[in-house]
Amino acid sequence: MNSRYILPTAIVIVFACLSCGSRSSKGVNQGEIHYSVEYLGKVTLMPIDLMPKSLVVAFKNDKIIYELISPFGNSGITNLSNPSKDIYDTYLSLFTIRYFYPAKPGEIYPGFEAMRGMELHKTSKTETICGFRCKNAEVTFPFDRSKVYNVWYTNDIPVRNPNASTPFCQIDGVLMNFFFFIGNSEFRFKAENIYRKEIPDKVFERKDKFQRVSKNDINKFISKMISL
Repeated sequence: MNSRYILPTAIVIVFACLSCGSRSSKGVNQGEIHYSVEYLGKVTLMPIDLMPKSLVVAFKNDKIIYELISPFGNSGITNLSNPSKDIYDTYLSLFTIRYFYPAKPGEIYPGFEAMRGMELHKTSKTETICGFRCKNAEVTFPFDRSKVYNVWYTNDIPVRNPNASTPFCQIDGVLMNFFFFIGNSEFRFKAENIYRKEIPDKVFERKDKFQRVSKNDINKFISKMISL
């Protein structure tokens, strides 16, 4: 190969390898997944620049925590699942407000009322995301059964019941490309990087300094948060 092409070729290879995490993470039983966030439609009156730029999911065996936090006022929503201790919590931070709601096992987290009536159909389609072989599911809603939403997930990350208490509880794999409707807002998430790292057990413990509220109350605050 001509020497003048060696450096550009090497750079392309390096970026291709780093663009979506390391393939050596395959089969890892603990670590983090970082997702990009896309907001569709009029999500909030708040400038998009102040909205969360990423979703971070930490997992360890059957424990998983979703954190969608904005750099603005450290505001956001956290969902925690720790089945061995029957912890299925939703935490909400908004400026000085710090509330949480402990769902019961099998109960869907607050904030997902807009996803009621969702129908999910697993297909035979596959795709590779971040070096992981992913399966596909198609989702429709009562308001328009002709519109199909695609969800991608993988069984190569060994987390048991990773979607417990979410609208995607029928899916037995870790979500890699998915969406949520919260109120009238649509959030889309795509896995960008997967990191192998040790996650302390305390990350999955119930958080302190949060005031317990009812499910109805936290639903109201979630609606308020996304309509600011």
